[in-house]
Amino acid sequence: MKTGSIEDARVRVQVILGETELSVRELSTLAKGSIIELDSLAGEPVEFVAAGECIAKGEVVVIDENFGIRLTGLVESGRAT
Repeated sequence: MKTGSIEDARVRVQVILGETELSVRELSTLAKGSIIELDSLAGEPVEFVAAGECIAKGEVVVIDENFGIRLTGLVESGRAT
């Protein structure tokens, strides 16, 4: 049996730019090049989510040719710090 530290466990993380609601009809018409308007404004902080919980806020950055996130605040007990 392989043993390790809990700190070595892998957790899926996501960066959420914004949200919107679409009807099934709207979803069925999406195609390459479709534009979907989100509820967030350009320049607003994005949410950094781990295991389904928002744990930080941040801003999108470009590193070489990849996107990244610079954390600007941690979320404690449901509010950003």
